[in-house]
Amino acid sequence: MVKTFKHEKTVFDVFQERGFIEKVTDEGKVPEILEGKVSCYIGFDPTASSFHVGNLVPIMSLAHMQRHGHQPIALVGGGTGLVGDPSGKDEMRQILTYEEINKNAETQKRQFSRFLDFSESRALLLNNADWLTKLNYIDFLRDIGVHFSVNRMLATESVKIRLETGLSFIEFNYQLLQAYDFWYLFEHHNCIIQMGGSDQWGNIVAGIDLIRRLEGKQAYGITFPLIMTADGRKMGKTERGAVWLDPERTSPYEYFQFWINTDDRDVERFLALFTFLPMEEVEEYGKFNGADIRRSKERLAFEATRIVHGEEEAIKAKEASQALFSGDDKDEASIPTTYMDKEKFIQGIPIFKLFEEAGLCGSSSEARRLIEQGGGYFNKKRIDKFDVVITLDDLGDKGEASLRAGKKKYRRIKLKTP
Repeated sequence: MVKTFKHEKTVFDVFQERGFIEKVTDEGKVPEILEGKVSCYIGFDPTASSFHVGNLVPIMSLAHMQRHGHQPIALVGGGTGLVGDPSGKDEMRQILTYEEINKNAETQKRQFSRFLDFSESRALLLNNADWLTKLNYIDFLRDIGVHFSVNRMLATESVKIRLETGLSFIEFNYQLLQAYDFWYLFEHHNCIIQMGGSDQWGNIVAGIDLIRRLEGKQAYGITFPLIMTADGRKMGKTERGAVWLDPERTSPYEYFQFWINTDDRDVERFLALFTFLPMEEVEEYGKFNGADIRRSKERLAFEATRIVHGEEEAIKAKEASQALFSGDDKDEASIPTTYMDKEKFIQGIPIFKLFEEAGLCGSSSEARRLIEQGGGYFNKKRIDKFDVVITLDDLGDKGEASLRAGKKKYRRIKLKTP
């Protein structure tokens, strides 16, 4: 169960010092109303079967709201997901079926429970399909559409960008639906703040305007910055794709490794954003440099993994990481393993193909370059040639071997058992 603690600081203070805030709709009023207790929401479109690291800032913000006594609403976009949000996209999202949306929504609900306590209405988990799919189109146009100016919608940054590549009519409707969500939650759950990524600013402002027009009352918005790594990449994106919160898609060990491989320049910032450690402790870890900064990275990796996968998995991932880092032969079950058919090794498989199939490299050409540059290791020995053929004899009596790409990416190869 997630506990609620009393703090002298307001959640707005916490957001500011931890780097969560990009913009607020009323810089004077929002900090003031957050001194009391409010209800807020963030919408999440269930376009994938799992959240990924790129979703963590909004999820963590809801957790901070709850820890300061507010009521967060996690809104699963079962309805809006059927339309697709054009914000931040240069092409139309793939339209999923009702079955796919519902399946993804159920998975996301389980992941939310790692961050929020839904008991006794401390937090709410809602699905906008419950009201959006029941709307009558003509009534919606007359009651809601009448309040929207096409000129203003066209001026929205997310719409302007998409007009250059093509914007479908179904996507153009998205802003009306999200604004309706805000009004619905305002009306039925007394929700007065919507939060979201920086690309949601136009949609949030549209919802605030709709509430003012329909109810004559004021609502507010907060947006978060797009988190970029120090080397200019979008947070959560790697050579192998997204880093998922689902352990079936990204194992706890791989998740731990993602965080421990954080760029030195990002460690303090990520400790503030992606853990609940007190800022005093975060700042202390931020003072480490040189070889000592690995301690900061280990704490970041452990805390981030513990939040998503639990204490036990975080400890296992940490022990496996330390064993590999120290060169220990300890066989940890949590080390990521690729199981392969015996026939491949009877025939013999080139080492560069082995790196590709194990997922350490995204392509054969990438694997060749890695090995040619001296970054490929087989059973802890550097590989001299990219076309060396690996056979059953190389796997030994246990039928397994270790691969390493660079200094930090490991994979174990094991034969499939009959």
